[in-house]
Amino acid sequence: MAACIMSAKQTTPTLSQSQAAALVKKHYKLTTSELHYLPSFEDQNIYIAVVEGGEYVLKIINSEDSKDPILFELQTYAMNFLHENGLPTQTALKTTTGEVMILEDIDCGHGLQKYLVRLLTYLPGSPISKAPISPQLLYEVGQTAARVDNILRQMEHPQLSKLQRDNFKWSLSNVPILEKYLHVLDGDPLKEVVGSVLHQYKTTVAHKYPSFRKCLLHGDLNDLNVLVQANEGKDYTVAGIIDFGDIHFGYYVYELAITIMYMMHLHHNPIDVGGPVLAGWESVLPLNAAERDCLFWLVLSRFCQQLVLCLYISKQHPENEEYLMRLSKSGTGILHKLNNIGKKQVEKVWFQTAAQFNDRK
Repeated sequence: MAACIMSAKQTTPTLSQSQAAALVKKHYKLTTSELHYLPSFEDQNIYIAVVEGGEYVLKIINSEDSKDPILFELQTYAMNFLHENGLPTQTALKTTTGEVMILEDIDCGHGLQKYLVRLLTYLPGSPISKAPISPQLLYEVGQTAARVDNILRQMEHPQLSKLQRDNFKWSLSNVPILEKYLHVLDGDPLKEVVGSVLHQYKTTVAHKYPSFRKCLLHGDLNDLNVLVQANEGKDYTVAGIIDFGDIHFGYYVYELAITIMYMMHLHHNPIDVGGPVLAGWESVLPLNAAERDCLFWLVLSRFCQQLVLCLYISKQHPENEEYLMRLSKSGTGILHKLNNIGKKQVEKVWFQTAAQFNDRK
């Protein structure tokens, strides 16, 4: 059996095709007919079609995160809960022994290590990055993001507090920790912009926490995690929400800011994205005054997180640089542009467009 190729820290699984097929046969009694690799960073995602009929994603969690199975149990539970409530999310197939997740010893060329393994249903569709971006599609993305969080607030689980994740670097509550990583921008004009945004976050956003509404959020509705399909009229609609690896407790406005930020990467005029996404969001969850006042700085804060953390992580994992830095060039330009235009003018475009969009609905 071919050996896996591991990252420098030897935690990221990269199973060979024969290893993946054997795993599916062993635990699910399914025979692989087609297999190919899907994008991922720390984990491994493998598309699997089986002779018995059906398409799946075999997801193997890195050996470090596999030490915390409760977190992945909660992710799987959330996906199933959303699916049961009518949202297009993946669900986990049970093994022959009735489990939705297994901890498997796999030799990836460095001795046996334990990896959490799930076989998830495959959602048809393409990443939204592959589709033409229309105002209506952006509206639907915003609406879907709000529906996700609105449904998740009803979810109950005895271990739910595990998703508090206070030290999670990607939480918008932890924007100030970026200061520890700013050295990666030494000599880059972007460092001054990021520093300015961090100052605004600490002096403006942090003081408004008490007025933000708390929620459980997906936290990563990016260019790869929102799937779309063309309908009969050839317009694209949201077909799936995937990858719940960043699910955590935060605030509703965080989810909206994250969604706007990632959708901006896909549009030829990024400032035009905020209005339709906001309109879709507010059709489900209208913002309060404090959330509305902080939205601009939270969007910019997410750009700073993505640029600084991905640059830092890519230096630790150069083998994943292409995946990590895929949005950096456009993100740098958008951040500079938003910062130059300023909060007042950007908000005017967003809020007026959202109001006009809702008037047409």
